[in-house]
Amino acid sequence: MGSGFRGKRQGTGKAVPYLSHEFVIQNHGDIATCVCMVFVIGLMFQTSTPLASTFIVPKYNMTEINATEPNNLVLYSNGLKDICLFFFYTVVAVIFHAIIQEYVLDKLMRKIRLSKTKANKFNESGQLLAFYVSSIVCAGYIFKNENYFQSLSFFWNGYPHIGLTFLTKMFFIMQISYWLHSYPELYFQKVKKEDRNSKITFASINLFVCLAIYCLNLTRVGLALLTIDYLINTLFHFSRILYFMGINKVSKISFTVYNVFFVIARLTEIILSILVFWFGLSSSSIDSINFEESNFNTSLVRVSCLAVILALQALMMWNFVLFQFKRMRENAKPSAKPKTTTFKKTKSKSEEESGSDEIATPEKQKVN
Repeated sequence: MGSGFRGKRQGTGKAVPYLSHEFVIQNHGDIATCVCMVFVIGLMFQTSTPLASTFIVPKYNMTEINATEPNNLVLYSNGLKDICLFFFYTVVAVIFHAIIQEYVLDKLMRKIRLSKTKANKFNESGQLLAFYVSSIVCAGYIFKNENYFQSLSFFWNGYPHIGLTFLTKMFFIMQISYWLHSYPELYFQKVKKEDRNSKITFASINLFVCLAIYCLNLTRVGLALLTIDYLINTLFHFSRILYFMGINKVSKISFTVYNVFFVIARLTEIILSILVFWFGLSSSSIDSINFEESNFNTSLVRVSCLAVILALQALMMWNFVLFQFKRMRENAKPSAKPKTTTFKKTKSKSEEESGSDEIATPEKQKVN
C-alpha cells in the first residue's frame, strides 16, 4: 500500500503476472481499498445511493421521529441486511490490517532481528494489540455514555435489549467483521498448514461468541465480558512484543502482572455470567422463543449460553495451568543437570536459529 500496485517478486526483481496469486497477496491492501472506493463512490449518485448505503450505513433504525423532541437518541436493531455491513467492514478490516503491517510492524521488524517463527508471532501480537486497544477505547466510550455500571441489574433489566445506539451497533459490526477477515488473511499472510488450525479455531470461537451476543440481543453483558477478555489479552500481547524487542526486564514484570490478572479475569467473567444468566434473566424468563419481539430468554438458551461461557473459561484456565507447569519443568531442567567439563562444539547458523525458538517463553501460551 502507499506505493501503488507492485508487480515484481521481492528479492528477485522479476515481473509478477497480473491476477496471479503472488500479485494478489502483494497488493491485497490496495485491491481491498479499490473495492471500498466502489461503494463510497456509489453514495455520490442518486441511483446507486440506496444500494451503496446498505453496505456502509447501519439499517433497522427503530427511532420514531418526534417533532417536539428533535434530539431523540437514535436506536437500531439487527436484521439480515447487516450481512452487507459485515462484508463491507470485513474489507475495511483487511485494509487496516495491511496498513498496520506495512507502516508499523514492518518498520519495527527492520530494527530487531528475529527468526521467522518469532517474526510471525511478533506480527500476530502487533495486529491483535491494535485491535484490542481500539475495541477497549470504543467500549469505554459506550460504558460512559450509556451508564453501564449504574447498577448490576442494568445487565438484565429491560431484556431484550434490541435498541442499540449507533456506536454500540457499529462496535459489534466491527467485532464480527474483524474475526471474519481473519480467514482471508490466512491466504494473504501465507500461513503454514500446521499453523492454520490453531488460527482458524481461535478466530471461529471469537466469531461465534460475537455473533451469539449480537443475534441474541445480549449486548450489555456481552460487551462487559468482551472488554474484560480484551484487557487481559492486551496485557499479554503487549508483554510479548516487549519480549521480542529485547526489553526483558519490563516484559518479565508485565508477564507476572498478566499471570495474576488472568486468573482474576476468569473468576470475574464466571461470577458475572452466573449472576446475569442464572439469577438476573430468570426473573423475566419465557416458555418459548418469541421471534417477533426478539426475545430469547428461555431456560434452554440461558443455560446454553452459561455453559458455553463456563466451558471457554475452563478451557482457557486449563491451558494457562498447563503452560505454567510446563514452564516450571523447563526452568528446573538446567539446575538438575550435573556439571561436566566438555569442549564447546561450534553450531551452525541454522542450528542456532532453531534452538533459539525452543526457549520456554510466555509467547508459547495460547490465549483464546
